[in-house]
Amino acid sequence: MPPAGPFNLPIRQVAYFCPDIRAAALAHHRLFGSGPFFVADRIAVAASMHRGVERPFVHSSAYGQWGEVMVEFVQQDEPGPSALHDLYPAGSGRWGLHHVAVFVDDVDAAAAQFAEQGCPLAQRSVMPSGLVFAFADTSATLGHMTELYVPTRALTGFYRMVAEAARNWQGGDLLIPLTL
Repeated sequence: MPPAGPFNLPIRQVAYFCPDIRAAALAHHRLFGSGPFFVADRIAVAASMHRGVERPFVHSSAYGQWGEVMVEFVQQDEPGPSALHDLYPAGSGRWGLHHVAVFVDDVDAAAAQFAEQGCPLAQRSVMPSGLVFAFADTSATLGHMTELYVPTRALTGFYRMVAEAARNWQGGDLLIPLTL
């Protein structure tokens, strides 16, 4: 029997909001054996709309493999409203699970479908490469956001690279610099 609901989208990534991506990645590795982690500092998007208002969104992320799923640790590098701070207000000292990521055929169409289900668009951002990602606010029902993006060749190649690095990792540097 097919699953109920409008979406049949497997989770591709689990992401945590934290104050220090490197410390979080190291702690996760110690607990779960995840990694290695590819670390990108001060990722600036080309454009970002948060709750209908154009806002800067500069963040850093560490990406690693945790079993069959990618795990991301993300920190916001500049103050201001964002989908990250929607769940964890600036200055609150609160951190934790922020979103799961899923692949969709069309980000805007999927965001509209989520909105029809009572999960409004929290943020839509565009990377300098043109990659679009969005956060549907599923926090009222799921306790976290859901990130939407199209599985482009570059994105799926990145996911594959992170997974292969984990399969082939024999120790050494756990934190690997990455430029996005």
